[in-house]
Amino acid sequence: MPVPVPAPAPASRTASAPPKDCGLENLPFRDFDANAVWLELALTAQDLLFYTQTLCLTGELARAEPKRLRYRLLHTAGRLAFHARQAVLRLPRTWPWAGELVAAFARLAALPAR
Repeated sequence: MPVPVPAPAPASRTASAPPKDCGLENLPFRDFDANAVWLELALTAQDLLFYTQTLCLTGELARAEPKRLRYRLLHTAGRLAFHARQAVLRLPRTWPWAGELVAAFARLAALPAR
């Protein structure tokens, strides 16, 4: 008996970020070797975004494009303080996505170490 194959996802809802949103819109160098390194770094950034969305984020941010993630999570004005040999991230109370970032860090800390 044949196994049913699910229909492919629409182009706007693929599992990973579009490569151009992770630095592959234009290759910045004239040298092939430098562009090869740039390509590896851009693909690594794409993988990191995918795994972050899969493991740490829920709701709208789990499906957000890289531009929205940069605006909401990565461009956060926070302070990293150290107390009793532990790093503490201090976020502004008025920042609208502070709760989502704290929840993402909590999910990351709860992942089992391998």
